Amino acid sequence: MKRTSVVFALTILSLAMFLPLILNTQTANAQNTNYTITNVNHKVEVLYSGNTVISDTIQISGQLPNTFQIGFPHKYAAFVLKGAAYDSNNQTIPMILGAQLQGQSGFYGASLTLSAETSQTFTVVFILSNSLLTPTSSGFSLDFPAYPSLTTTASQVTTTLDLPVGSSSVKITQPDGAVNTTSYTTSNLSAFASFTATATFSSTYGYIQQVIIPTLNRQINISPSGELTCTDTYKLINNAASNISSFKINIPFTASNVVGKDQFGRTLTVEIQDSNVARAANVSLILAMNSGESSLITIDYKLPNVSSQSGQFVLNLDLFPYFDYYVEAASVTINPPEGAQIVTPQLTSIGSSVDLTRNAYQETLTINKEGVSYIDSIIPSEDVASITFNYSSLWISFRPSSWMWALAIVGSVVVAVYKRPKTKAKAAPAPTTKIVAPKGEVGPSREQVKTFTEAYEEKNRIKTEITFLDARAQRGRIPRQKYKAKRKKLELRLNSLNQTIANIGELMRNAGGNYADLSRQLENAETELNEVEQSIKAAQTRHEIGELSLGDYRKQLEDLERRKTKVEGTISGLLLRLR
Repeated sequence: MKRTSVVFALTILSLAMFLPLILNTQTANAQNTNYTITNVNHKVEVLYSGNTVISDTIQISGQLPNTFQIGFPHKYAAFVLKGAAYDSNNQTIPMILGAQLQGQSGFYGASLTLSAETSQTFTVVFILSNSLLTPTSSGFSLDFPAYPSLTTTASQVTTTLDLPVGSSSVKITQPDGAVNTTSYTTSNLSAFASFTATATFSSTYGYIQQVIIPTLNRQINISPSGELTCTDTYKLINNAASNISSFKINIPFTASNVVGKDQFGRTLTVEIQDSNVARAANVSLILAMNSGESSLITIDYKLPNVSSQSGQFVLNLDLFPYFDYYVEAASVTINPPEGAQIVTPQLTSIGSSVDLTRNAYQETLTINKEGVSYIDSIIPSEDVASITFNYSSLWISFRPSSWMWALAIVGSVVVAVYKRPKTKAKAAPAPTTKIVAPKGEVGPSREQVKTFTEAYEEKNRIKTEITFLDARAQRGRIPRQKYKAKRKKLELRLNSLNQTIANIGELMRNAGGNYADLSRQLENAETELNEVEQSIKAAQTRHEIGELSLGDYRKQLEDLERRKTKVEGTISGLLLRLR
């Protein structure tokens, strides 16, 4: 009897301890099943640059969950460049990349935080690198997720393949078999589905250009009359197996007087092409880019004037037009007239991606953004910046007046010295002494300066090519013997260029004046660039061995890349001054 009482007491105690946990678990499961996924549009798009964009538009019925997860097979994790989410009202939805799908392995997921204001229909976008696109004898082959990986069943999923103009003979091999159309549908897609598909298609040459665009620097200058001129400088790296002789650069619909130039300042042939969604400047290169080579392309154009009211200018700037390609890091610098004062955005509201520089007479606003594509033009809050500045027309005459005052002061001093009374003083005749002026150092000739700048630019191009070659070797896309031979050839050329730069640089330092100053600035910038590159390699090593978390690694890499872009811009500016 006593033993029965003890067992009964232990049973009651156990129920009291575990009953709350059981109830909480049941409640949590009920919350996760208060919605159903009625429809998913799984769109797979190939951009002009060869990048793959996967966008899933999801329709939900019932109560929106606080957290929603979506992903695809983990084999695509290494190709992810960026992710974004927005609802049908084009409002941004916070999203965390690299999340695990409810403890399931074998997936790369994203976790969305939904609010009460989020609509029942929202879109999740992933941008992947162009390495998923493989050239074939007649076109390309694309490897992509056949369906999205969800944490609950989806009633209907429609997959659509969106290819650039000039594509034909499409064949998709997917889990349910092969189809010769660009879309297919499945019903009742199970949770945690993990399926891949392959699409082969023909493509007209030039409609897909597999390039990597590391940087875009946009300079917008505003004149005192409100006239806007814009200069876009792109850095392109050929990631294709074939040569690239032209490239289409997207520009605003309102752009006019478009002029293209290469990295040596030579004017390029530009053909304007308009479509329903974008305007492009098709730039023909003087020399085609070989596989792995890099080049700089500059586009100059005008935009409509800024209107003013009572001395205040308001610029609602579309930061980036509809980009049919992916830019890793972009910056937009707005240069108002000299003497203008930027009112908005205010200094206190500027985030880490915006820099406001204030000099004696000039204020400059720079906006930095990582990972830019046409997705940014869909979300107004991510693409439009409102900039207001005050400007007085009196500043137009500031510099002429300053010069007139300076000339008047100098003239007064000269007249005063000239009319000063002369005093006669007898002095013993000084011995005649022959003064020999020391010979100044001979500066570099025009041809030597040209050789220096061209050698410096070729050096930067070869360094980029070596980096790209190393990446291809690590991915196994080039035979080891061919890799070693090509790298040795590039290193020999790099050593020859470094010797040329060192010899002419020594001549410039000895010449003094501007040459010595520019040479010193180039050396300092080169030293800083080497330090940044070493820091990037160190961060990668620390992340690979687990000393640096993914979040800290990405933040540190973002800061270092921004600093690298700034230093490279400084070097380009110094070389431009030398030219």
